[in-house]
Amino acid sequence: MQNDIQEFLEQEIWAVVGVSKDPTKFGTKVYHKLKQCGYTVYPINPKLSELEGEPCFPSLSALPVRPDVVSLIVPPQISEQIIDQCAQLGIKRVWMQPGAESNEALLKGRANQMQLIAHECVLVEARSRR
Repeated sequence: MQNDIQEFLEQEIWAVVGVSKDPTKFGTKVYHKLKQCGYTVYPINPKLSELEGEPCFPSLSALPVRPDVVSLIVPPQISEQIIDQCAQLGIKRVWMQPGAESNEALLKGRANQMQLIAHECVLVEARSRR
């Protein structure tokens, strides 16, 4: 698992699904941590048009580039839908924050030959790239 985590953390472009205007929510904390560590990070939330002056995107398909990693901080049933979107877009690395995973999401990801991380926290694992 540690090798998988290291490979994920070597990727440059991340999308964080589940950001919020509330800075105490984990989606927003993960977004800030990744940016602070030097990653290119795109916030995803269909209910927000911007987050702290940065554009916020309604979906993965609306992004200007395909992310290397998608971080999910959403309820499990939403993770299952996002895994389907990742499969359609050819995204192969998905990190499900604790609480975002479900057996169905994991099965769908594996069926689509995705690399998956579950039960691990980006906030704990991310390190500065500087």
